Amino acid sequence: MSFKETLNKVVHQMEGNDNFTDVQPVSGGDINEAYYIRTNNNEYFMKLNKQVDPSFFTIEAKGLSMLKDTKTIDVPAVYGVYEEDGIPMLWLEWIEGNKHNDTDSLLGERLATLHLSEASGFGWEETTYIGKHKQANTILPSWTDYYRDYRLKGQLEIGRNKGLISGKREKNLMKLMERLDKWLPKNPKPSILHGDLWGGNWMVGNNGNPYLIDPSILYGDHEFEIAFTELFGGFSKKFYQAYHATFPLSDSYDDRKDIYQLYYLLVHLNLFGEIYGGTVDRILKKYMD
Repeated sequence: MSFKETLNKVVHQMEGNDNFTDVQPVSGGDINEAYYIRTNNNEYFMKLNKQVDPSFFTIEAKGLSMLKDTKTIDVPAVYGVYEEDGIPMLWLEWIEGNKHNDTDSLLGERLATLHLSEASGFGWEETTYIGKHKQANTILPSWTDYYRDYRLKGQLEIGRNKGLISGKREKNLMKLMERLDKWLPKNPKPSILHGDLWGGNWMVGNNGNPYLIDPSILYGDHEFEIAFTELFGGFSKKFYQAYHATFPLSDSYDDRKDIYQLYYLLVHLNLFGEIYGGTVDRILKKYMD
C-alpha cells in the first residue's frame, strides 16, 4: 500500500469519506518524520516513526491533554494516535502564526501559571520518553529521591551500557548523586512540568499566542524546567521577566542550576555521543570541590 493510501485510511477514520488534498514534509525534529496535511475540512500536523512502539505517540498525546486540562497555556489539539500498515502516527492541530511584542511575555507568564498548578508528589504515573529513550517513572514524596533514582540514575545506566559513562565520570556522577541533599531543595512545590522545554518545543499560533509541543510530563521542582530553558537558549529576556513576576525563583537557584541541567546533558550525551562529555565532566568537577 502506498503512503498516500495509508494517509487516506486515517483521514477516512477521522472525517468520513473525505480524502486529503495536500501533503508536504515539514521539519519535525531529529526523531520523527513530520508532515503538513490538508483535507477539504481541516489542516493537520502529523508525525510518524516506523521504528517506535505506538506508545511513543500515545504518551505524547496524554501529555498534551494533561497540559490542556490545566487551562493555563495553549497546546495543539490531539486528533488521534493511529497505526496503519505498521506505521504509528500522531495527528495534531496545525498551528501557524506570527510573534507579536507580547508573545514572549505571554509564554513566560503562562508557563509560570502552569507551574503553579497543584500536584501531590514528584515524578509521573507511567513511563514517558525523553528523546527516543524511555524514562522510567513513579510518584515519590521526595523530589531529591525521584531526581536521583529516576532521572540521574536512569541516564547513568544507559551511559554505562553504551560505554559513555565509566571511570572518573562514573565515579563523580555517583558521588554527586549521594550528595544531592546538599544542593536540592528539601520540600519544593510539586509543579506540573512540560519536561522537555527547549527552544524548539514551543511555537507561535494565531494572534501571536504561544503553544507548547512535544511534552515529557512530570511533577517536579519548577526550577528544573527553568534550568533547561537556559541550557540551549531560545528564550528571551521578556520571557524570564514575565515568568519571575508570576513565580519567582529562589535565591539559591544558581547553586543547583547546573545539577538540573546535568540531567539533560546526560540525555544528550547518551543520544548524541561524546560531544557533550566535556560539559558533563565540567559540571561534575564543579560539585566535587
